[in-house]
Amino acid sequence: MEETLASQKMAKIDLINSLEKISSEIPDRILKVEGFIQKENQKEHLEILIFRGFSSSTTHPIEIDSEKKVIAITYVITNFKLYKAPLIDTEENFIRENQNSVFFLNQKNWI
Repeated sequence: MEETLASQKMAKIDLINSLEKISSEIPDRILKVEGFIQKENQKEHLEILIFRGFSSSTTHPIEIDSEKKVIAITYVITNFKLYKAPLIDTEENFIRENQNSVFFLNQKNWI
């Protein structure tokens, strides 16, 4: 999937930290962020879960220090999936999906 213009613009702000701030205000939502990291001409799958203001990566080490970017290396986000917490059955908890990196920066889209 090609990187969108919106994704290019998001590189100028810290997308993950912005989503964490919104997540901290909506404690019953989990946002699954999917994309890739480019390493030596290969794309490595990237998956980050954002819940209650914190990020956790299921695929790569991330930075715990809130003063730093969560992922220090260059990455591209290609998809976002929103779930209702707690995750009991992901099909029943699934709310919506979007590929636009700006969509979930609007807190109304988390409801």
